[in-house]
Amino acid sequence: MRHRGVANWPITIRVALATAALMILLGLVASQQVLSRLGKLQDERLREFARLHVEGLAVALGPFVLHKDVWEVYETLDRARANSTGQRILLTVVGDERGQVLAATDPIRAPVDSSIRRFAEGAVSVSEVTAGNGAPVVKIAAPLSVQGREVGRVVTELDVSDLVAQRRTTTVALLAANAVATFVIALAGYFVVARMLKPITLLASHMGEAGGAPQPIPEASIPKSDTVVGRLFRNFNEMAGAIKSRSDAERRLAERERFVSLGRLSSSLAHEINNPLGGLLNAADTIRTYAERPEVVQQSAELLDRGLKHLRDVSRAILEENRLDRSGRPLSATDLDDLRLLFEPETSRQGQVLEWPPTPSSGLLERYPSAPVRQIALNLLLNASSAAPEGGNVVFRLRADQEGIALIVADDGPGLSDADLARLMSAAPVAPGGGVGLRLVRDLVCGLGGVVQHHRADGRTTITVDLPALGVM
Repeated sequence: MRHRGVANWPITIRVALATAALMILLGLVASQQVLSRLGKLQDERLREFARLHVEGLAVALGPFVLHKDVWEVYETLDRARANSTGQRILLTVVGDERGQVLAATDPIRAPVDSSIRRFAEGAVSVSEVTAGNGAPVVKIAAPLSVQGREVGRVVTELDVSDLVAQRRTTTVALLAANAVATFVIALAGYFVVARMLKPITLLASHMGEAGGAPQPIPEASIPKSDTVVGRLFRNFNEMAGAIKSRSDAERRLAERERFVSLGRLSSSLAHEINNPLGGLLNAADTIRTYAERPEVVQQSAELLDRGLKHLRDVSRAILEENRLDRSGRPLSATDLDDLRLLFEPETSRQGQVLEWPPTPSSGLLERYPSAPVRQIALNLLLNASSAAPEGGNVVFRLRADQEGIALIVADDGPGLSDADLARLMSAAPVAPGGGVGLRLVRDLVCGLGGVVQHHRADGRTTITVDLPALGVM
């Protein structure tokens, strides 16, 4: 199964997808701005809290750390923890200038005289405090100074899990809101575009009806408010009317050319019928005159039988060629023999030589309808006979195989004019007149899915009609 590209998707789907993509892009940009602003506010408040905490401890603990008064340091830390709001401060460790722990809010975790370095690992200064890295705990390290002398350090662990959770909740809320907004706007875009394209859909449906022939749009379906679409629909109706008029004219022209081709045969067939009639009348007179002579009556009766059979064959061929309801009958070798019987008097009248090899009886012919194939061959033969000079040659051959059949008509006339060639090979409009049935030949060949080839060489014109293999009729 071949996958269709995005360019072949309906425009309503493409507009909805484009709208969704734009909304996603805008949502990402807006969400990033909101989260960035929220992060800045959280970090500013966190830094302010850390600064006040550290500065307060520095002022309160400086003298006690200088004199290594452990109990006063403990008491100061207890007061600081009791006065702090919330549970943000998890641990505070105070060390002396040698890096030894003097006191901590959790003596079990930070025993006295232990190293403060392990608590200071990963700690940042107050100005670098942030909750944006997603860690639930932030460590702050700051020096303790007395009169410009650094007498120790303080390390504090702050609980920022609530800030991290707030950022996560905000992110999820923004994503959900953007998803809902994207879906709603994309759906609205789909319906809006579908409504806007409704007139175009109506136009396309009328263009595709009746096997591709455009059908006029009813006046009730033409919008009154949209002047551009209304003008487009009316122009389309005018075009549909012009195409219908042209199709009617071409159909009448094809019918006229069909009767022209039959009329061309009438004069020749009149001789074919008139000459046997004269012999038949003479035979009848001979029978009446010599009724008592059996041998003369027998000869005259045989002459009557041969003449009547010939007239029967000619009449049958004419009826078969002019019968209107023949589209469902399959082609056979007998059809081509009848066609030769009809056409041969035309070449005889002009003293032309007709080369017509016997048509092989083959089941391959039954895959084709009789009427259009006979009409194609007859019109090409009439044009070939008309083009060939008196005493010239007209050739008809049929080739059949598993891939299809080929009708080949050749003559030694001057060749087709540009106008006649356009009738036979092109779909462009043509003026009435010109070669007999050439446009009809082209239409019939196209209707059977075939092609027409024209070749002119060595003073000889050859028209080849290739018809592809069809299903069994």
